[in-house]
Amino acid sequence: MDGIIFDVDGTLWDATDTIAKAWNQTIAENSTLKMQVSGSDLRAVFGKTMDEITEIFFPSLPYEERTRLGYLCFDSENQLLEKEPAPLYPGVEETFQKLSKKTDLFIVSNCQKGYIEILLQTTGLSRYVKDHLCFGDTQVPKHETIRLLMKKNQLNDVIYVGDTQGDFHACKLAGVPFIFAEYGFGAVPDAPRKITDITQLIDLI
Repeated sequence: MDGIIFDVDGTLWDATDTIAKAWNQTIAENSTLKMQVSGSDLRAVFGKTMDEITEIFFPSLPYEERTRLGYLCFDSENQLLEKEPAPLYPGVEETFQKLSKKTDLFIVSNCQKGYIEILLQTTGLSRYVKDHLCFGDTQVPKHETIRLLMKKNQLNDVIYVGDTQGDFHACKLAGVPFIFAEYGFGAVPDAPRKITDITQLIDLI
């Protein structure tokens, strides 16, 4: 094995309550919409691409307007998370520290530019992660982003750790084995391998 690729939201941390706070302020200040977004609302859609999320939350808006508002919301996430970082799930740092001695660690997410960087900077995981890519970088579906990261880093034998059906589907398309983080946001009943705690990876790998 020459690498482990991780998802972010629902796999490494849960920042949805902080993100909901950022979204609600941005929506109130930049639109006439009368709506409130909750952490549970976000947990239900995380794993989808940025464009899919804005379409789900702002279906009544024309494409250009919902894109404008959505990207303002994504920018506000980054700004607030720098000030109010979300905590990692228990055991994540210990797991990264030990796994990084065995193989290289990477991150691929459907998030915006800057989001993974904020995770790495605010949690201290940057010392363990060799590289990362996201939808904001590539503008392509997750399976293609996984393949781009693999090509960039000359990876041939990797696994992906994620928490949603979308992650599982992306791994099938990318031809990459999948480990389901059952403690996260989604349900993947057909996942061939699963963990209930991220520290279980230490003995599994």
